[in-house]
Amino acid sequence: MSIEIKVPILPESVSSATVATWHLKAGDAVKREQNLVDLETDKVMLEVPATADGVLTEVRIGAGATVKAGDIIGILEEGAAPAASSTPAKTDGAAKSAAADEGQSPAVRKLLAEMNLSAGTITGSGKGGRLTVEDVKAAADRQKSAPAAAPAAAKAEPAPAARRISGSREEQRVAMTRIRARIAERLVEAQATAAMLTTFNEVDLKAVGDLRSKYKEGFEKAHGVKLGYMSFFVRAAIEALKKYPAVNASIDGTEVVYHGYYDVGVAVSTERGLVVPILRDADALSFGDIEKSIADLGVKARNNKLTMDDLTGGTFSITNGGVFGSMMSTPILNPPQAAILGMHGIFDRPIAVNGEVVIRPMMYLALTYDHRLIDGREAVLFLRAIKESLEDPARLLLNL
Repeated sequence: MSIEIKVPILPESVSSATVATWHLKAGDAVKREQNLVDLETDKVMLEVPATADGVLTEVRIGAGATVKAGDIIGILEEGAAPAASSTPAKTDGAAKSAAADEGQSPAVRKLLAEMNLSAGTITGSGKGGRLTVEDVKAAADRQKSAPAAAPAAAKAEPAPAARRISGSREEQRVAMTRIRARIAERLVEAQATAAMLTTFNEVDLKAVGDLRSKYKEGFEKAHGVKLGYMSFFVRAAIEALKKYPAVNASIDGTEVVYHGYYDVGVAVSTERGLVVPILRDADALSFGDIEKSIADLGVKARNNKLTMDDLTGGTFSITNGGVFGSMMSTPILNPPQAAILGMHGIFDRPIAVNGEVVIRPMMYLALTYDHRLIDGREAVLFLRAIKESLEDPARLLLNL
């Protein structure tokens, strides 16, 4: 029985998809639930599994084509066996060459190996067309003299009038992926619709680093995940959001929406582009829960397993350019959110502490915010609240 392979119902707000990769070709055997093809939307990657055992008999729509929900992209023949190929097997050239070498005398085979020649490329003058030692030596001489003729001919060519440019000057045009196109659209939208402004501060991470060093082994044993910096930043951001609720708000037309929950987006870089999965109700998560959730979302993002629910919503975002060595940057808003926190690299720098110059692990922080909703005073105090929590982590436990 023939089964139509159709594009599944697409997530809400997604009208079409692109056929990314067929994992099988026509004629291949298929197992039930085996992934046949990946469909790329501007938000997530969708898999289309086989609904029965059989054979993929037809691929109707190839990679790169745009499809909509319900479109038939292939045909599966249920219960069929793969058709045997009627094309005769091709004789391997290397095998023929080896066979020709084996048919020669030991002396000829030894000389062929020394000269890096193949018997199949030389005409033999011996009995039955077999090669002689003289045949091999003559072929080797011809091979040595052939390259010398090229430079001689080249010398006779007139010198070019224009200067030659060394190296390749090739160009390649590649269609933008749907997710990259969506990222571009969102970034332009943010710059066109929001009054973005960025404020900076720096934070001394010695106290956080000392805590991580002291408790990292016990933490990993208790929670099954390493204690990173991100959980401290998420918790510090949440405490600051509670003090300055406008930073956790958004604009909807002429209204301001104040969110009574804290869904924090954490930017993750993948081969397909930057995605921002959401930590739901992050204020209710422990340090261990935060670290495990971020690790799980990172794996899902890199394996193209994120769902629409993983990416939908979010009241505030954090992006960490420090993992790539960034010293300072100005992050761009993730609409309709009103603010985004940018983390950067940790570098040992001399700073003044109690009148003395000391070396401390320092990080620059950047807060980009929508000035239509958040005043400069609130933005500066918000970033300062994060700084104070990180430089004295006991505040995070005491909600200070």
